[in-house]
Amino acid sequence: MSRAARVALAGLAAAVVALVIGMIWGGRAFPRIIPGLPDAGVVVRWGLPVSKLAMDVAGLATVGLLLMAALLLPNDKGVLGKPAAEYVRAASWSALAWAGAAFLSIVFTTADAWGRTVPQILNREYLIGQATDTTQGVALTLVVLFSVAIALFSRGAITAGAAAGLLAFALVTLLPPPLTGHLSSSPNHDLATSSLSLHLLSIALWVGGLAVLALHALRKQPQLEVAAARFSTMALVCYAGVGLSGVFSLVARLTAVSDLWTSQYGMLVVAKIVAFVLLGYVGWWHRQRTLADLQAGKPRAFTRLAGGEMLLMLATVGLAVALARTPPPQFTVPGDRAYDLLGFPMPPPITLGNVLSMWWFDLFFAAVAAALAGLYAAGVWRLWRRGDKWPVGRTVSWFIGVLVLVLATQSGLARYAKVLFDVHMIEHMMLSMIVPIFLVLGGPVTLALRALKPAARRGDRGPREWITTILHSRFSKVITHPAIATAIFVGSTYVLYFTPLFEKAMVEHLGHIVMTSHFLLSGCLFFWVIIGVDPGPNRLPYVGRLLMLFVTMPFHAFFGVALMMTGTVMAPGWYEQLGRTWGPSLVQTQIDGGAIAWGFGEIPTLLVLLAIAMQWYRDDERQARRADRKAARSGAGDPELDSYNAYLARLNRKDKVDKGE
Repeated sequence: MSRAARVALAGLAAAVVALVIGMIWGGRAFPRIIPGLPDAGVVVRWGLPVSKLAMDVAGLATVGLLLMAALLLPNDKGVLGKPAAEYVRAASWSALAWAGAAFLSIVFTTADAWGRTVPQILNREYLIGQATDTTQGVALTLVVLFSVAIALFSRGAITAGAAAGLLAFALVTLLPPPLTGHLSSSPNHDLATSSLSLHLLSIALWVGGLAVLALHALRKQPQLEVAAARFSTMALVCYAGVGLSGVFSLVARLTAVSDLWTSQYGMLVVAKIVAFVLLGYVGWWHRQRTLADLQAGKPRAFTRLAGGEMLLMLATVGLAVALARTPPPQFTVPGDRAYDLLGFPMPPPITLGNVLSMWWFDLFFAAVAAALAGLYAAGVWRLWRRGDKWPVGRTVSWFIGVLVLVLATQSGLARYAKVLFDVHMIEHMMLSMIVPIFLVLGGPVTLALRALKPAARRGDRGPREWITTILHSRFSKVITHPAIATAIFVGSTYVLYFTPLFEKAMVEHLGHIVMTSHFLLSGCLFFWVIIGVDPGPNRLPYVGRLLMLFVTMPFHAFFGVALMMTGTVMAPGWYEQLGRTWGPSLVQTQIDGGAIAWGFGEIPTLLVLLAIAMQWYRDDERQARRADRKAARSGAGDPELDSYNAYLARLNRKDKVDKGE
């Protein structure tokens, strides 16, 4: 058995041992059995956490293998090298293991939910009902389907772009279990699910990447120093993401700080915190010592430390699975259906003061806003440090867009948007028609292309090359076609509100995130085609941009009129359960929302017209200056203009002769 295989087995053993210790400490290994109540038995009691541990480890392995192939190892003009291609093929097998572990989780979850043994639930009625009728079962079913798709597509992936697409798909596959459904143990559903998802994504990239990097070092594969340097930069970001999301997750689940040492759940959390601090120290040691040794051709220290770090990480994963099986401290929450659905009490009647004061923290969009502001500021700072200029107007426009995004998703608007349809429509219009205008005028792609350095190795792809590749890809050419962008921007609005999708999006937190993100992304796509200052595959002439704007905006007015004329309540399964006792009726809020959609279009139309006029004027000026410079270099001007000037000169001379001057 090779050294790499022995270390991998040791890591799995460490994860299992940590799981067993955590289960015993948390009281889930030997629970109290009440006579008369159904009990699934010891096989299900241990089979469920073990299958979930196997699912997590297989998912981490798949992410790590694809990360190594797509981003950490160099490629040759987008074509994977031999080691990277081997990792993609290995990802197909780990994805199959991921699917198998997820299916076993469905089986054990079904047995646990019904309090029956595995042979008793192995029939169509139990399993199909669990997989299709419960949110947890649907989430695991999606993991099975998606991981099988990853396994199939990985067999034919030979380019870095394909590996990167599979990596993104694998990260998405991690999300259904934590995002689907509400976490009943937490009063703040949104914060709990969002923090858990961010935590999981950061851990997947960090742990999966390090595990494969350690195995790469143990196998003595080439280009280790390049992969280690790239991973070190990414690991720092992931470490920060794990820490911040862990803090927010604790805020959503613990009733008090004392729960950390007075409850079994809290003690397991403390153990995870200790492991997290140790991993941070090891990462610091990597950056200070072993990376320098690796660059100097001394890989032994890095290999030993990376292997030990991988064992500690996998043990932490086993501890996390045990933590997931341990109930957190119980909250005393109001017996209110609105509180159960919203995660907060029904707000008081809406006023401007309440909108400005009753802020609601949404971790997902707070992270998005922080990333947008931080990355843009870093790009401007890098240009300024090397003496390059960046237009102040673009910077101001970008941060106005980020500020409006924060107001729409974090202020009282976000709280009342879940209760009142007309406020929801205000949030929709802000995210799809105001924020995108200012963001696209900020020119983020141009800033990134100027701020990022080219890849150190010729033919390899760094961040700058990836941006260029995406801009020139077939997908970008299709998605940025004016007809496609317009259809997405307009058509998706009708599909959302005049089908059951709207109610599903309001009920489930995952659906709400997807819906709100779609508002923002579809708006950015549409306005990027019309007024975007970045380079793109499809650039319309200014007359075409005006035509596209005037053709599209009336459809929003028609949508508003259709809402006002609809006599039935949209998403009644959501709004009626809230039991709001103040304010206008549900039908009236829907009519008001239609009026907002009808009249709101004038504001973005005016902003876009001003932007097009200014861009058109500046473009004419640039063309005129370019023509003058070209004429000056060639020594010849415009023949028609020269002829006209000569004609004026002759008239001037003739006029002087006639006057006797």
